[in-house]
Amino acid sequence: MNRLAEIRARRGHLMARASVQRDRIGVLLHAWEAPLALADKSVAAVRCVRRNPQWIVGAVVLLAVLRPRRAYNWARNGLIAWRAWRWFSRSLRDFASRSTA
Repeated sequence: MNRLAEIRARRGHLMARASVQRDRIGVLLHAWEAPLALADKSVAAVRCVRRNPQWIVGAVVLLAVLRPRRAYNWARNGLIAWRAWRWFSRSLRDFASRSTA
């Protein structure tokens, strides 16, 4: 019977330890609840925009009509950023192809 008592005591100890670990994990995960909720909302918004791209076109047209100078500045900065991205990605591709050859 002594062996059975040891097993029961060990089981009780392990169950208490597991309970403490679950509580700690719960506290740690609670800190991630708000950032993950924001990420979920962002993903849902992107999916909505992908299903309804006319909203983007409408927003751009509205911006161009109401604030033409701001729309021009955004378009100019967007073009600069797009060209910079193309140059950067092309440079990375060239670098990668030279380093593997």
